[in-house]
Amino acid sequence: MNKSTIDDNLVIVEDLKKHFPIKKGFLFARQVGAVKAVDGVTFNIKKGETLGLVGESGCGKSTLGRCLLRLIEPTDGKIYFDGVDLRGLNRGKMRDKRQDMQIVFQDPQASLNPRMPVGEIIGEPLTIFGIARGEKRKKMVRELMDTVGINPDSMNRYPHEFSGGQKQRIGVARALALQPKLIVCDEPVSALDVSIQAQVVNLLQDLQKQMDLTYLFIAHDLAVIKHISDRIAVMYLGKIVEMCDGEDLYSNPMHPYTEALMSAIPIPDPDAPKDRILLEGDVPSPVNPPPGCPFHTRCPKAYDKCKTDVPRLLWGPGDHLVVCHLYDEGGERENKDYVPRVPFAADIAAE
Repeated sequence: MNKSTIDDNLVIVEDLKKHFPIKKGFLFARQVGAVKAVDGVTFNIKKGETLGLVGESGCGKSTLGRCLLRLIEPTDGKIYFDGVDLRGLNRGKMRDKRQDMQIVFQDPQASLNPRMPVGEIIGEPLTIFGIARGEKRKKMVRELMDTVGINPDSMNRYPHEFSGGQKQRIGVARALALQPKLIVCDEPVSALDVSIQAQVVNLLQDLQKQMDLTYLFIAHDLAVIKHISDRIAVMYLGKIVEMCDGEDLYSNPMHPYTEALMSAIPIPDPDAPKDRILLEGDVPSPVNPPPGCPFHTRCPKAYDKCKTDVPRLLWGPGDHLVVCHLYDEGGERENKDYVPRVPFAADIAAE
């Protein structure tokens, strides 16, 4: 991979892990296990694109987003943001870097301080980072509110006086205050009505064009993900199992789990034939994930190798990533075009 390919990426993550310890005992607590919320994730986000992250509830999507911003500290792995190793930064330098990376939370009610007027909420980042105070800050707040479609004259009102969609717009305005390069959208429309969802998604797309933003958009709604994403990553039990261009994923899903997800998408015509793939059994516990491929306990195409060996990351044409033994040597769908590749982070380290 050449240097220009590396420079095209704003975010590069390699083998990221977040294990929450399980402790037992009162006075002398000892660790007896761990919840493997994120377990060896590798992906990249190109500058100016939207990477959609989709998967079942509890698969580790939100934890991954928070680890990326170091809102919670990863257990292991590498995170490069605009060529900078985030895990190598101390607390002070990481604080400075946060101006370039912000988050829009899932619940607009819980993410806004109910005791602060929205003008103070939106302007707080400007004060904390010493960007603006007084009348200058007030003017910037009014401009931000106008940008996201909120009447600037309502800046002295409190969050409970706004609708759910308006609250989420306020959250977006706060994220934009520092003019970031990356925004992690953590299921920003899942708590909203369908019509309001469309408005917020369209707002995010318009802002991306105007401000040259990069998004990690986390959701479990396949229709929303398809509409907003340039590329899509599919996550299962703490791991990314497939990642590629959005159109390619919907027209040609390769991983059996992705195929099952795509088969569950409703279609407008109830009489049209639909081959629904029903997965048997429950999602395994992240405390004690199965050996080998984590999906093999529910996969209709699993064979002996899936039960014992962890599948490799295979990269194919168009940067199509699939993590499945079916495409590896000896697999049912063996494909010579899909081969292991040196991770992005290794390329940066070699610079």
